[in-house]
Amino acid sequence: MSQSLESSTGTSEPVVVIKNYTVPADEAEHFVDVYRENARIMSAQPGFVRSRLHRPLAGGPDVRFVHIAEWSSGTDLDRAVVNAEWRASLQRMFDDPGLHITSEPASYRVVVELRPSGGAIETVEDLRRHLQWAIELEHATIPPYLCALYSLDPGRNAEAVQVVGSVLAEEMLHLALAANLLNAVGGEPRLDTPELLPPYPHPLPHGDRSLQVQLVPFGPEALELFSRIEQPAPVSAPPEANEYETIGQFYAAIEAGIRRLCDELGEDAVFTGDPARQVGEFHLRGGGGAVIPVHDLKSALAALTEITEQGEGAARTDVWDGDRDVFHPERDEVAHYYRFQELKHGRRYQTGDTPQSGPTGEPIVVDFDAVMPMRPNPRTTDHPEGSEIRVAQERFNVTYCLLLQQLEEAFNGEPARLGATVGTMYQVKAQAQALMATPLEDGTATAGPTFEYVPPSRRT
Repeated sequence: MSQSLESSTGTSEPVVVIKNYTVPADEAEHFVDVYRENARIMSAQPGFVRSRLHRPLAGGPDVRFVHIAEWSSGTDLDRAVVNAEWRASLQRMFDDPGLHITSEPASYRVVVELRPSGGAIETVEDLRRHLQWAIELEHATIPPYLCALYSLDPGRNAEAVQVVGSVLAEEMLHLALAANLLNAVGGEPRLDTPELLPPYPHPLPHGDRSLQVQLVPFGPEALELFSRIEQPAPVSAPPEANEYETIGQFYAAIEAGIRRLCDELGEDAVFTGDPARQVGEFHLRGGGGAVIPVHDLKSALAALTEITEQGEGAARTDVWDGDRDVFHPERDEVAHYYRFQELKHGRRYQTGDTPQSGPTGEPIVVDFDAVMPMRPNPRTTDHPEGSEIRVAQERFNVTYCLLLQQLEEAFNGEPARLGATVGTMYQVKAQAQALMATPLEDGTATAGPTFEYVPPSRRT
């Protein structure tokens, strides 16, 4: 399909170039291959910073890709675009008989002002900011996993309950490890804040905006979402401290920043936090993985490894995370992404399986009908003030924000207060399950928790 290529004006400011492509679903993989060759040529142009190709979750007969390229200030985009080799590569992409590309807008690019990326970790303050983002990121997975878990009928979906429950427990562990890391470098973890509970759907904090986190009951849509969240980074994927495509890339950028600062400043200048603020095994028991107090480079790297291996697997090339399965101690445990793949395919991974082979072990029973039909992304404003459902949702939100308050207190010098969170977590569970058992007024689905922020002054 032919496409005219319009050039843009030159600019003295940093810019982002955005282009939307839509191709038939059966041509998507071929499009990615062709795009990669084009991106290789583009990356050789003066002023090029980086480019990415996002593939959103939405399905259907067509696939929409979003191409984003960043260029440094002072780049002459007119001159870059008319480079003969690159222009020819672009034209080949549109003329390829195996591709039926449509694009919006019609011009090759739309130029917009580049927002400050906040991506570089060059100072200890940068590191503290990114570790607070890590806390926000780890928390962002918890409400979706809670909704999926509490929507399951435990009698008919025992194995799915174990899988989702084990991932949820480890996300709580990751939250504690991120707080330990931030405390170790002199930061103050913040959890009782509106930033942790934005309206749904929303992207992962500071991540790829094509991935929208949603509150949905357990089912194929939830498994697809969770697989996208936990997707392993390719072995060659670079660290990304902001607008990362995978969680592994974000943590790789944090690791690189910690190593760089320790080399430049020395460990004593980086790890200035009070050791008494650290959470250890004594304070947080249960679930898989190790609760690692952080006080130097070695322990910081161990904490980062615990987070990334549980999420995406050892060294990004293995399905196993290095722990034993908490429910089946005779088995090695697979990383989060691969646990969701087990549920998706209805089969366990066994010795010898790889990311490429998929799971080939014993069957897993998953009953997608044994699930509470919660309406996706519920909101209190969907119901009249004073109605039974809205009152129950508001009560749940108060309880959940109390949990965030207790966690913030525990991570800010009172680690023994983690014990108080156990009772609150049981309240969260009971209130969420009660909502999911409540039919909506129109009878099409059930209610659900909304995870909306309630200021402390309104928690009565």
